[in-house]
Amino acid sequence: MAENKRVHIKTYGCQMNVYDSERISDVLAPLGYETTDTPDGADLVVLNTCHIREKAAEKVYSELGRLRPLKEAKASGGGEMLVAVAGCVAQAEGAEMKRRAPMVDMVMGPQTYHQLPEMIAKLHRKSGEALAADFAVEEKFDALPKARSVNGPSAFLTIQEGCDKFCTFCVVPYTRGGEYSRPVDQIAAEARELAARGVREVTLLGQNVNAYHGEPPAGREEDGDWGLGQLARHIAKIGGIERIRYTTSHPRDMDDALIHAHAEEEKLMPYLHLPLQAGSDKILKAMNRGHTLESYLTLIEKIRAARPDIAMSSDFIVGFPGESAEDFEMTMEAVREVNYAQCFSFKYSRRPGTPGASMMKQVAEDEKSDRLARLQALLESQQVDFNASCVGRELPVLFEKPGRNEGQLQGRSPYLQAVHVQGSQDLIGQIAPVRIESSSRNSLAGALVREGAAAA
Repeated sequence: MAENKRVHIKTYGCQMNVYDSERISDVLAPLGYETTDTPDGADLVVLNTCHIREKAAEKVYSELGRLRPLKEAKASGGGEMLVAVAGCVAQAEGAEMKRRAPMVDMVMGPQTYHQLPEMIAKLHRKSGEALAADFAVEEKFDALPKARSVNGPSAFLTIQEGCDKFCTFCVVPYTRGGEYSRPVDQIAAEARELAARGVREVTLLGQNVNAYHGEPPAGREEDGDWGLGQLARHIAKIGGIERIRYTTSHPRDMDDALIHAHAEEEKLMPYLHLPLQAGSDKILKAMNRGHTLESYLTLIEKIRAARPDIAMSSDFIVGFPGESAEDFEMTMEAVREVNYAQCFSFKYSRRPGTPGASMMKQVAEDEKSDRLARLQALLESQQVDFNASCVGRELPVLFEKPGRNEGQLQGRSPYLQAVHVQGSQDLIGQIAPVRIESSSRNSLAGALVREGAAAA
């Protein structure tokens, strides 16, 4: 029997890192590692890092500084705390991290965490290289355990990794590699495993998830590679899976087959995250986005014609190099025209190694802050209005966990809003109709239409 040990996994960044952290836990379980919420006294600490946000590497080094006394205390007591840095910062920093932070025992990129058990074994034998940073993505998915640990009725499921778009502000192509799509049969097997463990909703993940072009199921080779629309319809046939979402999409990869799937497959939720990034064609070109504002708006029109009740979400970057006041106003006007249900917005920050970092006409920090405040005020007003439009409606809600208050449940609407009701905890993991009675910026509140009745 494996010796019982404790692992603390700290996750930074996107949903794909959340998925990766769950799988790191899965590959460690056969070695006897149980997860713990605190690094105090842990036998292994894994920092699963993200390189998207500003000063990402420095935040990791700061966290390592906080871990150093814990590692030393463990050693002084005759024990050992191994420290591993995984994810995109590990991929970008590589050997530099080992040089700068000697306390780090293992460094592994996002495609190599399946090698963690082997790396731990080598460390215990005091031999071997503790740096793994390459793009052997096929190996990773082949090597992961088939069984997954799940926590609740919703789960992430990575179907695609990497990016071939090379937007000039983004580090993903350099840290996750080129686009790779998992075979349909492999994804379906994981989805069935999740359904068997009580998962009702899967969110399909990818850096460019709608660029998915996976190997078709066995016996369907004549179909050629499947797109995301075909895959979503296929997963919808799996018993127990009642809701399907996906993120993050790119406008260049939103094809008619996927739009038609939104119109025809009721399990595909009416919520779409489709980043625009900027409303100025000049800035979109400088970002190397590969689409214009007009093509984006035409796409929105087609999507809404196919699924009139769909809620749209987006990402925006303000203060990209060369963005003038007029360019920014174009972004504001685009937001008004689309009318989003929810959005994420950020100030542009330089990413070393990306083309944007060396561009001329960098926008002043105070100007970026002012533009971001104005944009976020507009986006917040749209989100408040969208939530308010749900009051009086009856929505099917998937209940995920107890709420903060006694007797309260929290779930998600089809539009990804948090919904709070009073109800029995027996409803957790089920879908039940809720009459929406009030709204706020971030959530809805209502009453069960009929206590204990589940509507699949």
